[in-house]
Amino acid sequence: MKFDIKEEDLIIKPYKHAGPIYIREQKGYFQRIRRYLSWFLMLVFIGLPWITYQGQQAILFDVAHQQFKIFGATFLPQDFMLLAGVFMAGAFALFFVTNWLGRVWCGFVCPQTVWMLMFTWVEHKVEGTRNQRIKLDQGQWNLTKIQKKLTKHSIWLFMSLFTATSFMTYFIPASTLYTEMFNLQWSGLVCFWVFLFTLCTYGNAGFLREKMCTVACPYSRFQSVMFDKDTLVVSYDFARGERRGRRKRKDNPASLGLGDCVDCNLCVEVCPAGIDIRNGLQYECINCGLCIDACDQTMEKFGYKKGLISFKSEQQMAGKQAKPMRLKLFGYAILTVAVIASMIVWLLLRTPLEVSVIRDRSALYRLDYQGIVENPYTLSVINKTQQTLSYNIALDGFDGASLVAPSNIKVAAGQMVLVPVTISADQNDLKHRVHKVTFIVSALEDSTIYLEKQSYFYSE
Repeated sequence: MKFDIKEEDLIIKPYKHAGPIYIREQKGYFQRIRRYLSWFLMLVFIGLPWITYQGQQAILFDVAHQQFKIFGATFLPQDFMLLAGVFMAGAFALFFVTNWLGRVWCGFVCPQTVWMLMFTWVEHKVEGTRNQRIKLDQGQWNLTKIQKKLTKHSIWLFMSLFTATSFMTYFIPASTLYTEMFNLQWSGLVCFWVFLFTLCTYGNAGFLREKMCTVACPYSRFQSVMFDKDTLVVSYDFARGERRGRRKRKDNPASLGLGDCVDCNLCVEVCPAGIDIRNGLQYECINCGLCIDACDQTMEKFGYKKGLISFKSEQQMAGKQAKPMRLKLFGYAILTVAVIASMIVWLLLRTPLEVSVIRDRSALYRLDYQGIVENPYTLSVINKTQQTLSYNIALDGFDGASLVAPSNIKVAAGQMVLVPVTISADQNDLKHRVHKVTFIVSALEDSTIYLEKQSYFYSE
C-alpha cells in the first residue's frame, strides 16, 4: 500500500505563529460568564478595603506592626497556622476544580487573564477591531497612530496605577493612602511599592500577556498531573470536523467530502494564547471557552449543530460514558472540606488573647531571712481584639501561695504589655522543691476572654 505523504505534513508546526497575538473581540455564552465574574471579582478586590467594621477598616494586613485585622479579629505572627490552612484549602480546591474542569481557573478568574482581557478590551475600543489593529501596527507612524497609541497606553497606565493603589489599600488604610497621595505625602517606601506594582501590572497585562500563561506560570506545566480521562477540557471533535474546508452556506458538506469545520480560523483569532485547538490538547490552552463561542456562532450561521468545539472529556470524545464521581476527584473534595472544617473549628476555639510566661533569668528563686521563697515572673499579655481591654491576673493550683500582680491592666488593641508578677510562699509549708502553678489572665469587659498558662515554682 502506498501513502501519498506531502512534505509539509512532516513539519511539526509550532503552537502559534511568531509575533504578537491580536485577539478578536468575541461575544457568547462563556464570554458573558467571564465578564460577569470579572466585574464581580474586580468590585470585590477594589471594594473590600473600603468596608469598615467597628470603626476600623474591616480587612487590613498591617505588615509594619505584624498584625492582620479581619472583621474585628486581629491575627498575629503566632496565628500563621491559619494562613497555612488557607493555602492548603486553596491548593486542594484548585486541584479539585482542575481535575473536574481543567484550567477553568486560568480562563475565568485568574487575575492575569482578567487584566489581560481588560487591557485587550481597551485596545479594541481605542485602536479598533483585530484587522484594524494589525493594519495600524504595520502602517507608518503618523499623527493618528501616535494619538491612538498615546491614548491606549495612558489608559493602561491609569488602570495599572489604580490597580497598584487598590492592592496597597490592603496593607495601608485606604483613607490614609489616598489622602497622602493627593497631598503628595507618600513615603519613599510607599512610592517604591506603588511604582513596582504599577509597572508589573502594565507589563504583564499590556505586553507579556499570554507569555505569562505559556512560559512563566508554573501551573500550566504541572496541570497534566491532575488531569485524567474524565477531566472536562476544551476539545475539538476531530471526527465530525474533518476534513475541514471552506464552503458556501448553502453547500452540502457531505457532497464535497468535507466535515463541519469551515476553516474560518476564528477559533484561533479569538484565543488569548494564540493556539489552534484543532491541533489537539495543548498545555497553553487556558480553557477560556472563547473558541467555543466563536465556533458555535459559525455553526449557527451555517445551520450546523453546535458543539464542534466544546467542554468534553477524553472518555466522551471516544464515545464512552463519563464518570462524574471518581476516586481522585472525591479525594480532592474531601481534603478541601477537611481543611476548611479544621480552620473553622480552630477559629471557633480561638481565644483573642495571647499570654506567655517568662521567668527571671537571674535567679530561679529568692529566699529572705523570714523563710519566704519568692519566684519572679514576667507575663507577656497580647490583646488580639480591636478594642482596648483591661485584664486581671489570678493564681490557681498552688494552695498557701500569694500572688503579687497589678490589677486592671489595660492593653490597647493589638498591643503587648509586659507585666511583672511575683509568687511567694513560706518555705516551711512547701512539701516539694518544684510546684506546678497556673496563671489565669481574664478580661474584665468580657468573661469569655481568658487564658490559662502553666509554669513552675522553685524552692530549696
